[in-house]
Amino acid sequence: MNEVQQNQSLPLPSPQSPSPSLVNPLKKVWTRVIAVANQKGGVGKTTTVINLSACLAERGHNVLVIDLDPQANATSGLGIEKQSGISLYQVLTGNAKIFDQIKKTSVKGVDIIPSEIDMAGAEIDIARTDSYLHCLKNILQDLISAVKYDFVFLDCPPSLGIITMNALTAANSVLITMQCEYYAMEGLSVMTSLVKKLRESGANSSLEIEGILMTMFDSRTRLATEVVEEVKKHFGDKVFNTIIARNVRISESPSHGMPVILYDATCVGAQNYLELANEIIEKNK
Repeated sequence: MNEVQQNQSLPLPSPQSPSPSLVNPLKKVWTRVIAVANQKGGVGKTTTVINLSACLAERGHNVLVIDLDPQANATSGLGIEKQSGISLYQVLTGNAKIFDQIKKTSVKGVDIIPSEIDMAGAEIDIARTDSYLHCLKNILQDLISAVKYDFVFLDCPPSLGIITMNALTAANSVLITMQCEYYAMEGLSVMTSLVKKLRESGANSSLEIEGILMTMFDSRTRLATEVVEEVKKHFGDKVFNTIIARNVRISESPSHGMPVILYDATCVGAQNYLELANEIIEKNK
């Protein structure tokens, strides 16, 4: 049995309360928790988290990134140095408070809970708990109740393990990134099926698909166009209108520890992510 099949066979817990966007009637603000996920690696999850967060901040929103991947690419991509003991792992194990793990980035309006190699052990520790799929949801409650952020992005590891399942259980919605290649379509069907199972089981009955984002689009190839057309044919308005082009500036910016909008605001990649931010804002009005 391969890893995906094993992860999908995890028993789903009994229903708990859903995770609605929390609205504070006095402040007239809300917090939306969005998991960015796909069990395939290299499809633009972390790149999207970094750049979408920066573009939403540029539009005046407060954003928190929670890096759940032990590789910590979102952490370094936002210019934060990895530090032992500074991650969500300490919160999950009861050794730190969530607010103490939040760090400011160089991007105004974007904060982050960094990751580190210890996050690799979180799968084992969480699996030992009774409500193992709701650990992340439970520790996020105080953060969400504070309504400090408009958006919280959960940058998931490239698997369907317990960390990703926790993120999907805690989130209001999932943003699925998909590279414009045919093999990536298999991963897309797995993700949409998983969302349906989580809803039907009651693990997260309010979980929505925020949208399917086509990434690394190369207009020079017929294949990329055909894949986009096929995905839109099957998923309709769940596919974002914005398509992220393959762009060298997007690839270069992480090595400088900054999102592409700060590295080169005029490039195609930066403009694509600004368009995506506008779509997200419009959808969540």
